[in-house]
Amino acid sequence: MQQILVVDDEIGIRELLSEILSDEGYQVALAENASEARGYRSRARPDLVLLDIWMPDTDGITLLREWASAGLLTMPVVMMSGHGTIDTAVQATRIGAYDFLEKPIALQKLLATVGRALKHSGETGQAELSLASLGRGSLIVDLKLRLERIAALRTPVLLTAEPGSGVELAARFLHARNTPWVAVDAGKELAEAPLDLLGQARDGTLFIHDAATLNRVEQKGLMLVLSKLERYNTRLICGALQALPDMVAQGAFDARLYGGIAGTTIRVPSLREHREDVIDLAGLMLSRMVEAKEAPPRQFSTAALNALRNYDWPGNLAELQSAVRTLVLTAPGEQIDLEDVERALPKPAAPPPPTQNLSLDLPLRDARDAFERVYFEHHIAKEGGNISRVADCVGLERTHLYRKLKQLGIRLARKPEE
Repeated sequence: MQQILVVDDEIGIRELLSEILSDEGYQVALAENASEARGYRSRARPDLVLLDIWMPDTDGITLLREWASAGLLTMPVVMMSGHGTIDTAVQATRIGAYDFLEKPIALQKLLATVGRALKHSGETGQAELSLASLGRGSLIVDLKLRLERIAALRTPVLLTAEPGSGVELAARFLHARNTPWVAVDAGKELAEAPLDLLGQARDGTLFIHDAATLNRVEQKGLMLVLSKLERYNTRLICGALQALPDMVAQGAFDARLYGGIAGTTIRVPSLREHREDVIDLAGLMLSRMVEAKEAPPRQFSTAALNALRNYDWPGNLAELQSAVRTLVLTAPGEQIDLEDVERALPKPAAPPPPTQNLSLDLPLRDARDAFERVYFEHHIAKEGGNISRVADCVGLERTHLYRKLKQLGIRLARKPEE
């Protein structure tokens, strides 16, 4: 039997909803305030929550946000209010509410909304990570504020990040619920049928996971999409997991296209930049596995959590999720200890040996060029070919750096066109 939790401070509304829903065959639990609702959610996961917005102790929006941040928003929540406004409904759906009912609630509308929400609960199963659950550190708070400022706009957005940092979480935060969401992971469709993608995303969002991987033909397709966005009432959000300005400078990315998609550019921080959130994220990932019955109850020791927080996570969220899954499934005891974490995480790599020996018998100019060649090759390898980061590391402007690399005969690797 499906369980519905009704949270409302008015006893008459609680009892009325309980009677109606019980008659429809649902099992109903009641909470008169946020405190009782928190207690219930800590013990069980209901199939649906009907949550009043205006309550005396903690309002429903705040409780919804708490559940989202703690990773407990794994069931649909329908907000209820007798003083509903469009702004409140939009705010609630952005946090993660499924729908919004205005009081007094018509019987047919109540039952129809409950039916849809419960069907949604069955289809979605365990919820994925969302931007609301990404953390409470200052960088993530700032990211949310920046995204909120542009959420209502329809202009293209460029989200820059390292691989695995959560670009799609940020893009979905900007996406308006109950509108089409079309995600493009490979650029073949952009090359072959860009207008078909726009047709699928009409009145919604078209998300390009990594624009930096697009070849010239695919970039032309995206350029066509860019010119038709207004006609299709579609918002374009592009991720970029490499530095597009560097690719433009190298001739690997169309400068006009970059200008069209980068008018609003927001950077998604890497996990090591907000490592204070790693402990909460690891706990969230663990609790979701246990709640989904993918693993028996587990907990991290304090030392294990500190080790996770202090690791650099070059693979970002994806690597953390993989590590937590491995630890939860393989730890021999109920507690995951420091030794378990040390076994699961890769050992720090030793610094690479010099690429060549430097002769002290060379003329000064030749010796200097040989040293600089080794020096720049070392930093290019260290930064994975990201020239923007190399420039920051060595203290040169990018233009000067490109000139220096050309002078030294250092060729940068470029992705082949598909």
